[in-house]
Amino acid sequence: MKRRSRLTGKALKLGRRKAAKPQRASTAETVPKRSAAAISLSAEIARLRGELNEARDRENATTEVLRVIGSSSGDLKPAFDAVLTNAVQICDAKFGNLLLFEDGALRHVAFYGAPRAYLEERQRDPVVRVTPGSDLDQVVKTKQVAHTLDIQAVGASSPAIIKLAGARTVLTVPMVKEDDLIGVLGIYRQEVRPFTDSQITLLRIFAAQAVIAIENARLLNELRQRTNDLSKSLDELRIAQDRLVQTQKLASLGQLTAGIAHEIKNPLNFVNNFSGLSVELIDEIRNAIKDAPLDEKARLEIDELADTLRSNLDKIAQHGKRADSIVKNMLLHSREGSSEHRPVDINSLVEESLNLAYHGARAERPGFTITLERSFDPAAGEADVFPQDITRVLLNVISNGFYAASKRKAAATDDSYEATVTAATRNLGDRVEIRIRDNGTGIPSEVKEKMFNPFFTTKPTGEGTGLGLSISHDIVVKQHSGAIEVYTEPGAFTEIKIILPRAAGTTVGRN
Repeated sequence: MKRRSRLTGKALKLGRRKAAKPQRASTAETVPKRSAAAISLSAEIARLRGELNEARDRENATTEVLRVIGSSSGDLKPAFDAVLTNAVQICDAKFGNLLLFEDGALRHVAFYGAPRAYLEERQRDPVVRVTPGSDLDQVVKTKQVAHTLDIQAVGASSPAIIKLAGARTVLTVPMVKEDDLIGVLGIYRQEVRPFTDSQITLLRIFAAQAVIAIENARLLNELRQRTNDLSKSLDELRIAQDRLVQTQKLASLGQLTAGIAHEIKNPLNFVNNFSGLSVELIDEIRNAIKDAPLDEKARLEIDELADTLRSNLDKIAQHGKRADSIVKNMLLHSREGSSEHRPVDINSLVEESLNLAYHGARAERPGFTITLERSFDPAAGEADVFPQDITRVLLNVISNGFYAASKRKAAATDDSYEATVTAATRNLGDRVEIRIRDNGTGIPSEVKEKMFNPFFTTKPTGEGTGLGLSISHDIVVKQHSGAIEVYTEPGAFTEIKIILPRAAGTTVGRN
């Protein structure tokens, strides 16, 4: 009994010690505490990763906009489209628009994602009337960002933005350059959900980039305008230089031909005069030997020699006269024109030239007849020209028309053909056109290519030197910076078109 009691006591003590010993926490109790920390860490990592991705997207968007601006070559549409596309997408908006100040009013110039009904309405009426107290009114007055949580609650400058686009939350950012408001950039949501601070900052950046695009376009346009002005000045300088060279050439040629004329005029007169006298001497010789005792054979030989000598003298006279005509035309070609150019009425100038040419032809050929037709444009007006030189051109061209028409009339086998020369003018704005048309023999293609070459002529000896059209070409093209063109059909007609600039120093091209 005592032994059992001692064992029982030991057992009780042992049990008390075990009961008093602290219990270790079970695994099941520690797991929830570790999972909460991990979740918190994962959430922080996800948040940082989201912010990093958002920052990367913003950087890529702004870089893309700058790239488009740099490659747009002054065209604002691609730049505005890039700004709106990135602004709407990165800021999680539904649509956006961009307005510029033009003539004192805000005008829509670009859209992205806008509902069709609203877009069509704004394209019909792009001008926005700013309503006092609206978000646009706030931006215009303060040049500060306007963030409207629910535009349907406060009203808008454009009711269409509510009715047709269903806009609710609106973020409007001013586009400012040197404290001047030049436009507005706006993005819209169709639900009430405010934009974040980072999105507002990003839209400010996009607005600044739009301003950069506008400034780049302005500078580029100014550069292009200056380049065009410089090119125009260079062209005018070249024209003036060509005119100076032409004037110097004519002056030098005038001195040269004046010397030539003095040197060869007397020999030419001797040739022409003595050839005529020699023809008379041949007739005297024939009269002198008419009663001389000569056999028939000798008399025939003398007559044949006399005829040959007369023929040679006639040719000498013809070529002498042609040489004399060439010298006169060279003097005419080298002579400087009118000392000054001045505005003249083109219709009056053509009418006067037509009458001078007609009466000159009648004086030269008493039986000369031709029909003259006129088609003058009342709006032809005036042109700043050297009147005497243009008159020389018209006289030459009209005279050539008389010659061609008369030649065809002479070759006509019936009386149905009527020789006609038509003079016409036409207003071309900063230019004026003169047309001289004849229904004569026309010009073959191989002759047309050479007709402005000096001394080239198809007329018989004594009837032309080939300098007239060469002189005309130099006067119209080199002296007046105009154009002269030829239209012809052999056996039918020839038309000379002369185009002159209204202002001195202006170059004209071909039509």
